[in-house]
Formats: sequence, C-alpha cells, structure tokens
Amino acid sequence: MSFFTKVFGGKKETAAPTTAEAIQKLRVTEDLLVKKQAYLEDKIENELMTARKNGTKNRRAAIQALKRKKRYEKQLQQIDGTLSTIEMQREALESANTNTAVLTTMKNAADALKAAHQHMDVDQVHDMMDDIAEQQDVAKEISDAISNPVAFGQDVDEDELEKELEELEQEELDKELLGIQTTDELPAVPATSLPNVPAKKTKAKQEDDDDLKELEQWAS
Repeated sequence: MSFFTKVFGGKKETAAPTTAEAIQKLRVTEDLLVKKQAYLEDKIENELMTARKNGTKNRRAAIQALKRKKRYEKQLQQIDGTLSTIEMQREALESANTNTAVLTTMKNAADALKAAHQHMDVDQVHDMMDDIAEQQDVAKEISDAISNPVAFGQDVDEDELEKELEELEQEELDKELLGIQTTDELPAVPATSLPNVPAKKTKAKQEDDDDLKELEQWAS
C-alpha cells in the first residue's frame, strides 16, 4: 500500500446495488430518455419548418436550420441505441431477479426437507413399516377368532344321535299302534228315540193317486 493511500485513504468500494435497485434506476433512466426523445422530435420538426419557411427568402437561415436538424437527429439516434441497451439490461436484471427468487425458494425448500429427514433413518422406517404390517396381521387374526361362533359339543357322534332319534320315533309309532288295537268297545246306543218322520211319496205313486181320485169323481 502506497504512502498516499495510507495518508489520504484508498478509494472505498461501494456495495453493489441489489437487482431491484438496479432495475428501478434503469426504469428511471428510460423515462428520462423517452422524454428526451420527445423533446428532440419536436426540435427536429421546428427546424424543418424554419428551413421550409426560409428556403426562398433567407437561404443562410434555412441552411442553419437544417444543420441543427441533423444534430438533433443524430442525438435522437444515439438515444434510440441507448434505450435499446438499457431495455435489454433491464430485462436481463429482471430475469436474474426472478431466477434468484426461484433459487432462493428452492434452496429453502431443500433445507426444510433436509431438516425434516435429519432425524429419520431409512432402516428404522422399514422396521416400523414391518411392525405395522405384523400388528395388522395380528389384529386380523383376533378379529377372525372373535367373529367365529363358539362350537359347544363338537365331540358328540352324529351317527349316535341319528340312532337315538330313530328309536324315539319307533317308540311313538308303537304307542299309536297299541292304542288302536286295545279299542274293542262299540259306541253306546242313544237313549232317546228318533222322531217319526213320514215317508215321502214317490213321484210315480203320487200320480197314480191323482188319477184314481179323478176316476172316482167321473164315475159318480
């Protein structure tokens, strides 16, 4: 470091502006140059009118007006180039600003994911899943066991039960047959006599009686 630098101090480096600050300054500069463009376009139009007005009357004044018009046009051309450069620079900064925001968000997400997985072990996770599957199998077995009906007396011989039932049926049949055979008494005769009902004449006999009565009446 030189003596003058030690005494007077070196040139301090200013901190670089942020992308947002740089974009804002470029927009301000763009607005200023656009206003300058409008001003120069008005000046060019005025000088052109002066040249036309003095074209035949004052040739020298007309020439001077055209010269000023040329200078204004050159300045306008320079401003157009500057605006194009500033516009491209602003778009690049805006793109960089967007990329920075996206990358910052992605980095934060990656850090959060890393922190979430920091206390996790893959082997422990697999062991936990195996335990869960095993407990689910146990729970299914318990549920199946509870849902099955309790079977009492499953050791009874079905053939023996069928034989016993046949014997009971045979006993009932024998009782019915014995009851029919021991019934020898006839039903008792009614004590009261039946009422006398006059016998109805047949149709043929009734006709004979009518003919006989008619014959007796004719003979008399």
